[in-house]
Amino acid sequence: MDAPTIESALVGQPHARASRDGVEYTLLGTAHVSRASVDAVRAAIETGSYDAIAVELCESRYRAMHDPEAWRNLDLWRVIRDGKAGMVAANLALSAYQRRLAEQFGIEPGAELKAAVDMAAQRGLPLWLIDREISITLKRAYHSVRWRDRLGIVGGLITSLFERGEVSEEDIENLKQGDMLQSAFSEFAAQSEGLYRSLIGERDAFMAARLREETGKHPARRVLTVVGAGHLAGIERELDAQSDASDAVLAPLNIAPKGSNWPKWIGLGVLIVIAAAIGFAFSRGNGHGAKALEDWIVFTASGCALGALAGGGHPLSVLAAAISGPLKPFRPFAPSGAFSAGMEMWLRHPRVADFESLRDDVTHWTGWWKNRVSRTLLVFMLTNIGMMIGEWTAGIRILHRLF
Repeated sequence: MDAPTIESALVGQPHARASRDGVEYTLLGTAHVSRASVDAVRAAIETGSYDAIAVELCESRYRAMHDPEAWRNLDLWRVIRDGKAGMVAANLALSAYQRRLAEQFGIEPGAELKAAVDMAAQRGLPLWLIDREISITLKRAYHSVRWRDRLGIVGGLITSLFERGEVSEEDIENLKQGDMLQSAFSEFAAQSEGLYRSLIGERDAFMAARLREETGKHPARRVLTVVGAGHLAGIERELDAQSDASDAVLAPLNIAPKGSNWPKWIGLGVLIVIAAAIGFAFSRGNGHGAKALEDWIVFTASGCALGALAGGGHPLSVLAAAISGPLKPFRPFAPSGAFSAGMEMWLRHPRVADFESLRDDVTHWTGWWKNRVSRTLLVFMLTNIGMMIGEWTAGIRILHRLF
């Protein structure tokens, strides 16, 4: 019986070969929750003769994969203080959806990447992490679309938490069919070109440039590159097309966009308008002013309290939210959610066990309220949403009374 070859290992698997600067890259496309992809990676490494293994991982994803207790190191208060609660929640929602699919088929998400990492270590082969940091990718994706599209992204993430439909293994394997992927991505690009560019196109260029960068630092003749099948055609195209030096390609793609200040200034403007309206109401008589002030207190306090309550906050966290809402004029850039979330952390201090079980708990929507870490994030975000609704409702009510 003939010994297996690299050609036989890749039969039926999406793959491509590309050459650049004297280096031959074998690009193996995978689905991140596929048993067949794990087998293909192992067979490719066992039968091929490679000088290095490259994988679609960034440094933070690599650490998370090899350190299951990485969530222990999460500084929850710093996440809230630095305005990163939404980003962490989005990361959790994305990983939760993938983990649910993985659990359905009894395989860890990204198992094929882990297999490549482990086999590279066993064989003493250099391991190249070629993907862009996930935080930069998410920020660039978020800032690449219009506000209404951002609402669609958030809505999609929320919907994924409630989606419990079964996915057949055949459907998972179909994710690796190149033509179907290209068709799906073309439709995706038509709907949101900026989002497609940030999530797919930019990363294709980034990973191709990283391959070139690594071969420039560590000479190699044959490199196995394990990436999601959706990146296969793009990386192959970029390896052929890139003419600039690798660092010139990477630098602009590695910039995390700064958050825009105009939403804060709009919020401050709304606050000034409401404060002026309350002042004008007092100029028409104490009765009018008292009524306007009452509207402000009732609606902002109620909005914040209901938001904290919806997040599963402790009664004292709900009270802190209610008190912080009407006091917004005295701390215009400090979100109400920081007060309710801070109280939640103080009263129900997240335990080590909560951090350890976080990724598993959030795979079901009820787990977001069960786990103390994710519940604190919910209290923070929903309190802020409640404040926004209460503030606008109060403003409309006050202006309606005056005019």
